Amino acid sequence: MKTVEILDGGLATTIQDLGRPNYQAEGIPVSGAVDNMAQRLANVLVDNEENAATLEFCMLGPKIRFYCTTFIAITGGESCPTLDGQQIFLNRVYRVETGSILMFKPLTSGRYGYVAVANGGFFTKPILNSRSTTVRLRLGGLKGRVLQRGDRLPLNECFKMPSYQFREFSTEKMLKNKKDVEIRVVKGPQWNNFTAVAQERFRENLYVISQQADRMGYRLSGTRLPVPDNNMLSEGTILGNIQITRDGLPIVLLTDRQTTGGYPVIATVVLADLRKLVQLDNKHQLRFKVVSFKEATAAFLAQRTELKKFKIFLNKQRYRYPIGPARKTAQKIEQLLVSKS
Repeated sequence: MKTVEILDGGLATTIQDLGRPNYQAEGIPVSGAVDNMAQRLANVLVDNEENAATLEFCMLGPKIRFYCTTFIAITGGESCPTLDGQQIFLNRVYRVETGSILMFKPLTSGRYGYVAVANGGFFTKPILNSRSTTVRLRLGGLKGRVLQRGDRLPLNECFKMPSYQFREFSTEKMLKNKKDVEIRVVKGPQWNNFTAVAQERFRENLYVISQQADRMGYRLSGTRLPVPDNNMLSEGTILGNIQITRDGLPIVLLTDRQTTGGYPVIATVVLADLRKLVQLDNKHQLRFKVVSFKEATAAFLAQRTELKKFKIFLNKQRYRYPIGPARKTAQKIEQLLVSKS
């Protein structure tokens, strides 16, 4: 069986795909990659389906030994990876050989990183149509937990070996130098329950992600908002909901969120900006900008269109082998014949 071995688990390393969105009515969290655009990009680079299972890690990646020849791509935060002791780069495809070791240094920017493996990703047993790990339910992934030293992860047995090493994606760097980051939101279902003062303060405040931040949600620190007096019944939650707790501070709900919640939702993060938010560290301040549903939808479609165009671009590429001495000589002869004719 083709496998990889975890030599060191890193921090909060789990198996994630795009989650299980169809079971929220039964109380099952969606889970899946926190930065699903980075996860999708990693899979696209190695010619997987976007929903293929990848490794997700937080702040420090795992140490991995490969027991097969394959291709990998790493995306997400600036994780400084090395392959057999040599530095490699994000958003590019690399060939790994049997016995190769992949390692990471702590992230210098961002929070989450992703490792995709060609030919279908990691083949752990799917549960409820997903391989994603929900640790607090011990569901999915490998035994429903974070990965640790000695774990073996199965890969697809039917391996094809076209070369993907020409594939790379040029993207902007993480937000290293910008102290203030703008995150677009749309008004939430309880927006009108908040006073005009609270609404204005929400738009003007600068928030920082607190130490209470994980896959369930990010609790923000900043100026407190006046909270509505009226009680509300619990209702369904969605990705990016911004709840205002009784202490007047926001929580942004993420992939491992509970399926229902009883705090008022003042706004919801625009999906196109969600990856920007989840990759922020606590050195950055963020400000919310309220936009229309039309603008939010346009931003989401533009992001997905960009990824689709990139897939089309990659599929049109053809790998060109390095020009050896024989081909160089043939080209010189061809040039001489052309010049004499």
